[in-house]
Amino acid sequence: MCSPLALPVLTRNRARRLPPWLKRPVPVAEALLETRRLVNGLKLNTVCVEARCPNLTECWSRHTATFMILGDKCTRRCRFCAVTTARPDPPDEGEPERLAEAAEHLRLRHVVITSVARDDLKDEGAGQFARCISAVRRRLPGATVEVLVPDFHARRECVQVVADESPDVFNHNVETVPSLHKRVRPQAKYPRSLETLRLAKELRPEGKTKSGVMVGLGETRDELIQVFRDLRAIGCDLLTIGQYLKPSRPHEGAHLPVERFYTPAEFEELGAIAKALGFAGVASGPFVRSSYFAETLYRTT
Repeated sequence: MCSPLALPVLTRNRARRLPPWLKRPVPVAEALLETRRLVNGLKLNTVCVEARCPNLTECWSRHTATFMILGDKCTRRCRFCAVTTARPDPPDEGEPERLAEAAEHLRLRHVVITSVARDDLKDEGAGQFARCISAVRRRLPGATVEVLVPDFHARRECVQVVADESPDVFNHNVETVPSLHKRVRPQAKYPRSLETLRLAKELRPEGKTKSGVMVGLGETRDELIQVFRDLRAIGCDLLTIGQYLKPSRPHEGAHLPVERFYTPAEFEELGAIAKALGFAGVASGPFVRSSYFAETLYRTT
């Protein structure tokens, strides 16, 4: 994850060099600048910026952005995430229409909508997701819609509100293996994340469910494979596997260090194992994130 136009500085107690496969040129294109102007002009948030994603410049150069609704302040403090933890502002009633306008202007075929966690709201933000999906459907009836939601505390009524709007992909990331959850996601629970995904599949069997994991936080290979099995056991269709990259320098926050960098060959192996377990689509690679080439993963399944 990174700020615009810069890859993150990965550190432990001192600067840590990136391996060669994590170094790439940073494209600068008119399309990137146009996307930036559009997003800023409509006062929208993107997970690309807020989470310091390393794919920002590439995606924005392709007129692609993952919209982050419900503000830029999160009620949770995950130790891998660059999004600010603070008291959030009230939901913006005009946000769904502005988001749909941006999606229409960018001529998106696959719209990805995510959010900060909003444990402060009665419906944890489910209603805003529903309104955004509806607004996109009105402006872009031919587009597919993917939502990347918080766990909603696995509340059936919250998952139902989103499922009732028929998103093509219901995504919720388990992020890491159970043994690391308390350290990585102190306000989340692995079984609860699985239950959220299970409910989404139960409530809308024809829709695709999706999840993602980060590697490089200290997990073992066997632990990762068990996560894959757990996800398949609840009918999860799509999986993303990517390298965790520390989003800040030591003085900027208490983000977890990278324990190790997986090689491209290891990502290929993990992807092959996941496919053999029955996932309809798997994206596995150093720069893979939940919404990176999300349309391609969806449409190839």
